Amino acid sequence: MADQYFEGVGRRKTSTARVRLMATVGGVIVNGKPAEEYFTREGDLQKSLSPLRVTGREAQVTVTVRVSGGGVTGQAGAVCMGLARALVKMDETFKPALRKEGLMTRDNRMKERKKPGLKRARKAPTYTKR
Repeated sequence: MADQYFEGVGRRKTSTARVRLMATVGGVIVNGKPAEEYFTREGDLQKSLSPLRVTGREAQVTVTVRVSGGGVTGQAGAVCMGLARALVKMDETFKPALRKEGLMTRDNRMKERKKPGLKRARKAPTYTKR
């Protein structure tokens, strides 16, 4: 069955990534581009593909990703989480290794909203006595 794929959704900050994983030899495509072109910074590319490295599946799978929202680093984190979830759907035995590396845990830190009367979320205007 060549059309069979495993899907995982990953989120980080305001980014969402839908990852499809096929058990055929291929590359990594992110939003229609090769991953090396999409994630130009080396750290972001390494972060997004770390679940493949942990499970030893770098050259054995084809990955297609649709990612939207947020910035480049948030998108890399979202791809990482989605890829980890797709790998677990593919083979349940990967879960302990991915969990040990911290790749199965959702990072729920978001930007705090701006409050009225303040400059940013917590920064207040300078206080003057006179």
